Amino acid sequence: MNNRMKTKAAGISSPVKSAAAIGGSEGWEVRPGGMLVQRRSSDSNQNSIPIPNIKVKVKYGRSYHEVNINSQASFGELKKMLAGPTGLPTQDQKLIYKDKVKDSKTFLDVAGVKDGSKVMLIEDELSKERRHLESLKTAKMEKASKEIAAIRFEVDKLAKQVASTELEINCGKKVLETVLLNLIELLMTQLIKLDGISADGDMKLQRRMQVKRVQKYIETLDVLKIRNSALGSMANERIPGPVVVTTKWETF
Repeated sequence: MNNRMKTKAAGISSPVKSAAAIGGSEGWEVRPGGMLVQRRSSDSNQNSIPIPNIKVKVKYGRSYHEVNINSQASFGELKKMLAGPTGLPTQDQKLIYKDKVKDSKTFLDVAGVKDGSKVMLIEDELSKERRHLESLKTAKMEKASKEIAAIRFEVDKLAKQVASTELEINCGKKVLETVLLNLIELLMTQLIKLDGISADGDMKLQRRMQVKRVQKYIETLDVLKIRNSALGSMANERIPGPVVVTTKWETF
């Protein structure tokens, strides 16, 4: 009896045929769900039957587009081919087949698309709106970048004037007060411009750096005004003559 059981057990075979039993594992693959299909890769058997092309009729609005495409291509590849004639970016496309929106990774043959099949193309409004918002954000950043760059250029020029004026005063040379006041006014103008720039992220950081820079130059000019006025007082004290000056210094 044991020998009979062993004989029967040895004769039992699985109802599911292996890929090797069908025609070699090199050209086949098992899909999720257990379906055995021909492998989609360049490494498959070169002697296999060539994959045929099919003609798919795509309706977009009131127009039709006939696309000649590989029967095992994906809907994503079909979108790329439609981007040119329709003028619709791939990310804004929705392909509908048999009343269902198809994912870009889905293969045409798996979805049942055959030669002469009809597919509908519509514009993805959410994707379009999202892309529009992104373009507005990019345009806003570019505008802020240009405005900050222009202000930086002006501040660079004013910084040279501030440095030159500071050097003169440090050397004991009095400058006209209007020179200092004009520089402060010009710097304040740049400060107002910076305040009017709407920026986020990195641009906001750059704007803040320029604001601090302008404020620093204004503070420097305020100090220079006081020192410049002191130079004027000392010059007035020296006007009466050498005796007065000597007396003052002796008293000091």
